[in-house]
Amino acid sequence: MSILVDEKSRIVVQGITGNEGTFHTKQMLEYGTVVAAGVTPGKGGQKVEGVPVFNTLKEAVEAEGVNVSCIFVPPAFAADAILESAAAGLGVIVCITEGIPTVDMVKVASFIREKEIVLIGPNCPGIISPGKTKVGIMPGQIHKQGSIGVISRSGTLTYEVVDQLTQVGLGQSTCIGIGGDPIVGTTFIDHLQRFKDDAETEGVVLIGEIGGSAEEDAAEYIQGDFEKPVIAFIAGQTAPPGKRMGHAGAIISGGKGKAEDKIAALENAGITVTHNLGKLGETVLDVMGKS
Repeated sequence: MSILVDEKSRIVVQGITGNEGTFHTKQMLEYGTVVAAGVTPGKGGQKVEGVPVFNTLKEAVEAEGVNVSCIFVPPAFAADAILESAAAGLGVIVCITEGIPTVDMVKVASFIREKEIVLIGPNCPGIISPGKTKVGIMPGQIHKQGSIGVISRSGTLTYEVVDQLTQVGLGQSTCIGIGGDPIVGTTFIDHLQRFKDDAETEGVVLIGEIGGSAEEDAAEYIQGDFEKPVIAFIAGQTAPPGKRMGHAGAIISGGKGKAEDKIAALENAGITVTHNLGKLGETVLDVMGKS
């Protein structure tokens, strides 16, 4: 099993005719992803890497039965692209775009909250179920099919962690980059709930970073309602207060969001936290061996 996407998922790429959209469409196709359609207003009738392009998402749904969208639309138009996907009834929306205005995401969050829609991102690397499908920009070659779920706020650290897991012989069930913006579509808890019910997933790696309270919230949920092993790492342990580190959401402000507070919350919940990123793969192997 996997969560959210698998080999049956039919992907539509919004912004497929742009440089990023075209490049990553090719990468997804080479991985085996079923990219069934693309959407760029005014470019309908064209083909990109053999994928038919439509002017609207509604046309793509009607013609190709797409059910998952991957968005490479520029920041000024990305929120509208998310809303178009939601209005068309797509169950999973993956928004790669970075730099969407926060005020636009407030409107998006309000809209999708009323619908049964899973939004991954924005400002994320996407989602991959190794050996089945990848939606986004994750490098497929470092992944291996297996039983470890990965949820991460950091795209780059996702790749590092996955590579370590693969190197120590631990494959992954599904890997999700939830995004590093202040407002994102899904949280650690949303996906932990899915991994809880996924028989294939035997343990979870959680990659957090400074800013916000998502990790503390996850720790509380795990302590009360998640029995599978969880191994965590928190990035930004040396970050100074008031300075944004990498992501728009990675900032310590008002005395909240510090790495040490997140680590303490996770450890107090009985979660194994590694302080050395370079040892994470070995730590997961050790924990899973004992579980």
